[in-house]
Amino acid sequence: MYDVMAVGNALVDHEYLLNDEQLTQTSLAKGSMTLASLEEQAQLLKEFEAQQLQPSKQTGGGSAANAMFAFASLGGKSFYGCRVGDDQAGEFYLADLNQAGVATTSEKSVSAGGVTGSCVVAITPDGERTMQTFLGTSSDINEGNIDFDALTQSSWLYFEGYLAMSESLRPALQKLRQQAKANNTKIAVSFADPAVVNFAKEGLLEVLGDGVDTIFCNAEEAQLFTETDNITEAAQALTQYCHLAVVTNSADDTIICEKAEDGSITLLDVPTPNVDKVIDTNGAGDNYSGAFLYALSQNHSLAQCGQLAGTVASQVVQQFGPRLSVAQYQQLAQNILSA
Repeated sequence: MYDVMAVGNALVDHEYLLNDEQLTQTSLAKGSMTLASLEEQAQLLKEFEAQQLQPSKQTGGGSAANAMFAFASLGGKSFYGCRVGDDQAGEFYLADLNQAGVATTSEKSVSAGGVTGSCVVAITPDGERTMQTFLGTSSDINEGNIDFDALTQSSWLYFEGYLAMSESLRPALQKLRQQAKANNTKIAVSFADPAVVNFAKEGLLEVLGDGVDTIFCNAEEAQLFTETDNITEAAQALTQYCHLAVVTNSADDTIICEKAEDGSITLLDVPTPNVDKVIDTNGAGDNYSGAFLYALSQNHSLAQCGQLAGTVASQVVQQFGPRLSVAQYQQLAQNILSA
């Protein structure tokens, strides 16, 4: 049995530390994610090399994978469906997840002859992450890569917003939604990036379908999606698509908006822990979603869910890389959920 099954893109992250001037010498838009071809990815790496920039870290990445890594490290049982190549990067990627306790199915996930996707993550001194993603074989993820048996054993189904950009997965997403509804499996969706809302809103609406249980997003994504410039109004508007909307807002309070069966709405503000210095925001939102969902799956109060998620995310932004160590996650869970 699994607490959650997630589906997402499989990407190996290559993190670079650079200043704003070096970033402006590339074509990347600061703070956003850009999709690239293999040639464009190679060109960007060539530009970094010309500036004598070397990657500071290589880690497993992908939005939903980061969330599941946090979920499993906190003590939950998670399964991850994805598509990697039969290359060294793909082998590293799956082993990295398995080591943290995230279950995968290599016979479904590995694509013969495929190239594992990669994400170049540029971190500037303000801690902002700017990404260029080559999806590789992950862009062809389809029904054959999904273990539908794992879903029958899961209490939750989790989608990352980036899947809204995937044409090949759409039939499988519909099938997953239908199976989840039939089994009373709850569905959570993370918008993942403002670029998803800007460029794939129709696909995102398709992922949401006739409604989900929980939506995770940040203030910018919520306001773009609902076309309002007020975070509280945006959170309330999201409940047209879900029972629970969780809207983070950088260092400001997270707004949790819950819609009851009678349609009444309850708002809860959860303070975000203070951070002395933001080092790297890569993966912060993913970790927030994974930690919140873990606490929610263990029947903790919404306030505790928000407190754990905010604390985990605040730790992530104070170090390089999108993931904490398993020991760090477990210590945070013990401090907050056992209190």
